[in-house]
Parts: sequence; structure tokens; C-alpha cells
Amino acid sequence: MPDHAAADGLRFAVLGPVLAWCDGIELDLGTPLQRSILAMLLLRQGHAVTPDEMIDGVWGADAPPRALGALRTYVSRLRTVLEPDRSPRTPPRLLTSVGRGYALRLDPARFDLAVFERESAAAESDRRTGRAGEAARRLRGALRLWAGEPLAGAVGPYAEHQRDRLAERRMSAVETLMELDLELGRHAEIVSELVALAAEHPLRERLRAQLMLAYYRCGRQAEALSVFTETRHALVEELGIEPGAELADLHRRILAADPSLAPTPPPVRLSQQDVHDDAATAETGPVIEMPRPAQLPAAVPDFTGRTGLVQRLLALLRGEGAGEGVPIAAMSGIGGVGKTTLAVHVAHLAWDLFPDGQLYADLRGYGAEPTAPETALVAFLRALGIPMDVIPDGLAERSALFRSLLADRRMLVLLDNARDAEQVEHLLPGSAGCAAIITSRGKLADLPAARLVDLDVMEPEEALSLLAAVAGPERVAAERAAAMDVVAACGFLPLAVRIVAARLASRPSWTVASLVPRLADERRRLDEMKIGNLAVSATFALGYGQLDARQARAFRLLSLPAGSGISVFAAAAVLDLTPAEAEDVIESLVDASLLEAPAPGRYRFHDLLKLFARRQAEDAEDPAARALALRRLLGFYLASAGAAHRLAYEGSAIADNLTDLGVRGHSFSSADEAVAWLSAESEDMFGAVAQAAVAQDASGEDLLAAADLLLAMEPLLESGTNQRDFEQRTSALLTATRRAGERRGELRCRYVLGRVLFGANRLADAEAHFLAARTLGEETGDHIVLGETCNALAVVAGRRRRHTEALEWFDRATAVHRETGNPAGEALASCYSARDHLGLGRPDDAIAAAERGLAVFSEIGSGAGVARARYHLGNVLSYVGRLNEAVVHHAECLAFFRASNQRVWEQRVCYRLAATFIAAGRFAEAARHAEQALTVSREITHPYGEAQSLAALGKALAGLGEAGRGRQALVKALDIFTRLGSPEADDIRTLLREQVET
Repeated sequence: MPDHAAADGLRFAVLGPVLAWCDGIELDLGTPLQRSILAMLLLRQGHAVTPDEMIDGVWGADAPPRALGALRTYVSRLRTVLEPDRSPRTPPRLLTSVGRGYALRLDPARFDLAVFERESAAAESDRRTGRAGEAARRLRGALRLWAGEPLAGAVGPYAEHQRDRLAERRMSAVETLMELDLELGRHAEIVSELVALAAEHPLRERLRAQLMLAYYRCGRQAEALSVFTETRHALVEELGIEPGAELADLHRRILAADPSLAPTPPPVRLSQQDVHDDAATAETGPVIEMPRPAQLPAAVPDFTGRTGLVQRLLALLRGEGAGEGVPIAAMSGIGGVGKTTLAVHVAHLAWDLFPDGQLYADLRGYGAEPTAPETALVAFLRALGIPMDVIPDGLAERSALFRSLLADRRMLVLLDNARDAEQVEHLLPGSAGCAAIITSRGKLADLPAARLVDLDVMEPEEALSLLAAVAGPERVAAERAAAMDVVAACGFLPLAVRIVAARLASRPSWTVASLVPRLADERRRLDEMKIGNLAVSATFALGYGQLDARQARAFRLLSLPAGSGISVFAAAAVLDLTPAEAEDVIESLVDASLLEAPAPGRYRFHDLLKLFARRQAEDAEDPAARALALRRLLGFYLASAGAAHRLAYEGSAIADNLTDLGVRGHSFSSADEAVAWLSAESEDMFGAVAQAAVAQDASGEDLLAAADLLLAMEPLLESGTNQRDFEQRTSALLTATRRAGERRGELRCRYVLGRVLFGANRLADAEAHFLAARTLGEETGDHIVLGETCNALAVVAGRRRRHTEALEWFDRATAVHRETGNPAGEALASCYSARDHLGLGRPDDAIAAAERGLAVFSEIGSGAGVARARYHLGNVLSYVGRLNEAVVHHAECLAFFRASNQRVWEQRVCYRLAATFIAAGRFAEAARHAEQALTVSREITHPYGEAQSLAALGKALAGLGEAGRGRQALVKALDIFTRLGSPEADDIRTLLREQVET
């Protein structure tokens, strides 16, 4: 058994019992279920595992009703085992929460499976480079890590499946090691090992073949033949099948005493005289040679990039990983991505692997008249020396003759521009000495045994190198920044880069920078990408021309949204189809390489292809149809965001007051899921708002719906990560609503913009928008948003220390909320007012206000409301000296805010905890929470929170006796508060003066 316990730190093992050690001491991993959860996390190697996946993997169909609660208990226990010294208030470093799931952050060097895979890969690399001895040494060392049945002690469907997979992985490595030892002439040393392995695994033909070969090389031919007989009997009895071709062929060769089965002798260097003597004594006679076709097109002299892919394709053509079949690489990708160029380049590099020649056919799969396979076979057969008058008529007969001619040869077949698998299946060789490369715009997923290669655009540096190779390296080097802008405008598509570079090369007076504005205009960009008979649009048109009516409509309409991508549900709204129908047509576009699928359920265009598709939409779809498609999308986003808002802010009346465009949206099972969806779809939703703001024919209802969408996206403001997008999109839509006289839309825009500006501590600007929104709310009778606006005005006044005015606004907000029957609004106003009661020296009123809000939120079951109420109550209790109670409330709400990714609130609570611990004289804990608050503030670019955190950190450090560092933090806080115009700047100045005086 490997000595995992010998090293320091944490180590894990699954290649045997599921075990863990810390500093050489084995850890108690608990029950089999708990070990199973750890095993699942270990096998995912740092990737997140959702609770649903864990429950299915550990319990399967027998999951108890409270499986989720049990799972969380086991995770909590594992965290304690792995980090026994961690404080309950400190986030775990190892078993972390990721969204709704969990991930185990571990060093691969301390996990036996990761070490095994690393060493196995290194051994394979050594073998490929001719270092068989080193490969065998590495692989034998990797196999020593195994300590019995993998995942022993783990239970459940996932463990069972992985146990089988790991066992198979081990046996594959063992067989590779035996093969290496045979190559190295160690047949005598491994016979006994092979006998034991073959007995343990009687149906593994590869092991049996290795044992036969080892026996034969040891001079034990009878025993080698006996192994075959036993194996054949076992296969027939157990599986009802005969031995495979490899085993049967080895049996035949042993019977014939094939000399090639002998161990390969060391190379012998012949003298020049030996060569002459051999030549003189050799028999002479007529030599008949079949033609050696060399049909490859000329290689591109300035081929650039694709280094890793080139090496992988060459490895495939050499037969690495192809098994016993014919290596077939089927490359697909968008038109202009360089499939043919890459295929021809690789084929030229591999010429020495195929000494009998190379065949090439342009199948014109996307032209008006694709090449028939019968026609391509005639060309191939003629190239192989078959006269026209003896070529059979039928496709099957021609294909059979073609494969027969290639059976004893090593030839490469390059099939370019194929339409589908049916066009190429009869053009492929049948013997393992040959190989094929196929290029196609569509993915040939239904072509048996083909290795699919989805060719993407170039990396930026590769595209830059191509531009330099064609236009001239000096010109590009002199204007590198402009050159990068040019290749980015080309979407890093090789054809587009080559065309633009050729135009630049043919115009010496042009600078690279002069191309940038020409390519910046999206409506003219495609027109700039043509030279001679080369044009990006023409290339795209070939693929578009192959679509049926349903696909073509989807291709056009899906290009209309402004977002960088689109989900299948949003696409269904655009196309006015069910999600299942939409997915079917979209996936067919992915197969045709006209759309990309970067993640399950999400799709996107290449930038240039999107411009082409929009042109087709403008030509084929009337303006009303295009506008209706975008309206359906806006309606979907609004309905979905409204559902998310309702869950994120339980009890809020906002979601029930949104425009209904008659489109069904997403439904969510929890607030966490809802907010995660908002975050994932935010870019696309902001794009929909931007399109509505600039649409020439946008109706007032569309503008109101776009403003409602921004309002429904309000939970994202708590994360602090979308401030810039909110400000830009809301400002643009505000202009549009004012221009159209859409007063309710303007009200919502001003309210959202006020919230954004408040978050940036631009209090005067925020207050101006809130005041305007208050007027609009009263004019339009929109009391729901009016109540929220009055509450916001109160918070601004409180931040500016106008506490009496703040309480007046809170009273107004409470009255409006009561009038509209909105208890959550009343509770929120009550909680927020606590700070202003404190500001006026009324702590009892402050406590009562916060407790009143907490009671209401608890009664209506609003998790978000309860968390906010606890935050305010904790602040008040800290102020009046009830420090332990304050810490309890803040710890409770901090857990909620972290779980729901509300980073703004996370910063606030960490800052308040720091302040409480300072008051308690617990400066080390204060400094830790202040640093956490500071980290969050900087991650979400929150200057006011950063200044708050620095101020708390400065005080905590001073309490720890680190006066110098503390003062530095206070000076930084003062600088930020001063730039923001915050009244807290005066507090910091006073504190700094007091420090100097003392």
C-alpha cells in the first residue's frame, strides 16, 4: 500500500479505500455516506457539485425525504474534519460553497488519482518520444499508488459507476505497462505476472495476447497456443463470441512461426561495403509499381498558429488513440475558419507517414452541385491506375474496389468541403495503414469512428501573426495596437484577417490605423472584407443557402437581439416556439456551424456571421416581424425577471406591478436560483433594454416594459457587479422615455438610476432623481414605486445626517405602503429608520423600530427582509452596548447575504461586525472582519464601502498596537471620504488629530 501518511499536510486517496491524512495521521471520515460525499468531491477535482447531483449520486432513487438536510449535515462534518481549527465565522478554505453547490479545493499533488493520471500522461509522452524504458518506469511507479478496490468504503450509484471506471483505467495502464515491457525485451521477467493477470481477467483479450507473445518469445510455443484455446473457449462459453481479429491474427502468426514476432534486435549499423555486397548478390527481376498519387493542393506558405491542434492531428494520423481502425479526423467549423488550410497543412506535414501517396477531392458540399461519391471514386480509382473501362458501375462496387486497392498500402485521403456523412462514407479507406481527413461546415457526428474536431477562430496573437505574415511584419509591428483592433474587428476569423491583410498589402499608402474606422461601422464591415474573388459574405452565403425555411428564419431572427448570446428559452420567445421546438432548430444550426454552443442551453453567433444574418433579416423579414420578435424577447425577460424579483424580495409589491407583454417567463424554485439566473442573463437583458431605448418605432408600452425590466433586475444591485451597466442603460432609457413622454417609464428609470447613484455614494445626484421620481409617482398615481422612492429619499437624507428629514420621509413611505397594503414596504421603512432614531439620540425608539420590522418580515416569511432587519437591529444593539446580541444578529444575516451573493450587504455586515468588535476591545477579530469588508469593497468597486472598511481597519490596528499601519489605513479612508464628499471625512480628521495629540 502506498505510504500516503509520510508527507505533511492533507492527503487524499481513492485508489483503494477512501482515506485522508493530515500530517501523517489518518482522519476519521465518518459514515459510508459521508465518505461517499467526500469521494464525489475528490473525483470532481475542484469542480463544483450541486446538491441534486450529490443526492442522486449518493442515495440514488432511495433518497430520503430530508436528503438535502442530511447532505448539508455531512458537508458540515467534513468541513470540521478537514479544517478542525477553523472558526465557525471563517469561510472554509477547502470544502467551499460555489453557488448552490460545493467544491473541494485541493492540491493535485496530494491526491493519489491526480498523481496517477499525471504520471500516466508523462509515461505516454515518454513512449511517444521513443523513451520506452522511462515510460515503463513511470507507469510502474504510478501503479504502485493502487491499494486494492478503488473507492472502497464509498456507497451509492456514483461510487459504483466510478469504481468500475477506475478499475478499467487501472487495467488499461497495466496492459500498457506489459506492452512496454514486451517492447523492451522483458518477456521472461513478466510471464508470471501475465499469468496471474490473465487468470484474474480471463476475458481481456489484450492481456491474453500479451501472455501468448511472452510465452512465444520465451520459446514456449505450445503454452502460447494453449492460451489461445483457453481464451476462445471462455469467450464462446461466457459471451457467445469468437476471439477478436488481433488475437486470431496472433494465433495464426504463432502457428506460422512469423519472424516478425521475435523481439526486435538492437539496430546494426552496416558498412558501405556491406551495402554494396548485398546489392551485388540480390536477385534482380522486373519490378511492378502501382501509381503513387500526390494530389494534395499546394500548402499555404504563410500558415500561422494552430500549433497544438496540428500536433494532435498528426498524432491521430500516426494512429495514436485510434485503436485498430482507420484514423479519421472530421473537422468542422464556420465558413472562413481555415478548415481546408489546416487540413492541407497537416497532410503535407504527414507525407512521410503515407509513403504510398495522398488522394484529394473537393466534394463541393455547399455548392450548387455537390460532387457525387460515385464521381469522386472514379477519380480516385483512375489515380490508382485502374483503366476507365474496368471501373464498376455501382457505388458499392466502386467503393469495394477502392478499399481493396488501399488494403496493403499506407495512403492518406483528404475529403474537402463535405456536405454530410452520407457523401463521404463510401470514400473512406478500410485498412488501418491508411487515414483520412475530412472538412465540413457541418458536424459529422453520425460518421462512425470519426474523431470530431470543431475548429474555432484564431487566438488573438495567432490572428496578429497572420496579419503580419500577409501585410508585412514591419507595418504591423509599428502599429501593434491598431493591428489588434483590426483583427478583433475581423472576429479573429482567418479568412477575414487574410482578406483585410491582403487589402493592406496591396495599398502601401494605407496605415493599419486607417483600417480601424472602416471596420468599426458594423453596417459596412462585411463590405470591407472582400478582395478579388474572395469575400467573407460569399463564404457565409454558401452555408446560409443550404438551410430550409425553418432554419433560415431562426438564423435571421436570432441575430436581432443585442446580447452576446442567448439561452434556449429566450430563443424560443424570439422564434415564437416552444423551448423543445426552438432547441431542435437551433441545434441544427449548431451542427451546420452557423451557431455556437458555448455551454449547454446557450448559443451565440460569431460576430461577423451575426452581421451577415442581420443583413438577411433586413432583406427577408419586414420591420413589423423584426420588432415583434424583439418584443417577445423583452416580454420573456420581463416576466422572468419579475418572477426572480418576487422570490428575491419576498413580500415586495414591485413584481405585481410590472407590465405584462403576454409572454410566459421562467419559473424558479428558490431565491438563490432566481438571483443566479438574473446574474447569468444580465448582459442579454441589458442588451434588450438598450435596443428598446434606441428603437425608432418603440411604443410607449415597449419603453415602459424596458423600464420595468430594469426595475425587476433590482436584486442585481445588491451584488455590486453591474453598476456601470445599470447606469449606462438606465440613463439611455431615461432619455428615450422623456422624449416619448412615457411618464411611468421615466418614473422607474429615475428610481433605478437613483439607486445606482446612491450605491456609488453620489448622494446629491441620487437625491435629485429620487425627488423627480417622487413627483412622477404622485402625478401618475403609481403608489408602489412612490413608496419605494420615499423610502430611498429617507435613506439618502439619513446618510447625509439629516435625521429629522429622514424620519419624515420614512413616515411618508409608511403611509403610502399602508395605503397600498404593502406590509413588507412598511417593515423596510421601519428597519431603516432605526439609524435616524439613533442619530437623534433615541436608542429605545431605534430598537423598537428595528424589532418591529423584524417581526413583520418574520411573519410574512421574507428571508431577504429578515436578513436586512437583523442587520439594522444588530447596528442598534451594537450602538447601545449589547455587543454579543449584535454579533449574533450580524452573523445570521451575513450567512444569508453570502449564500445569495449579495456582496454590497456582505461588505456592510463585515464592516459592522468590525465596529462591534472594536467596541468590545476584540481588535484581532475586528481587523479580520474589516479586511474581509475591504476585500469585498474592492472586488465590487465600492469606494464608500472601501473607505468605511479602511476606517474600521485603522481603528482595529491601532488597538492591536500597530499604530503606523492603522494611521495609514485612516489616511486612505480620509482621502476616499473627501473625494466622495462624505461627512465621515470630518470624523476621520478628528480621529487623526486625536492620535497625534496623544
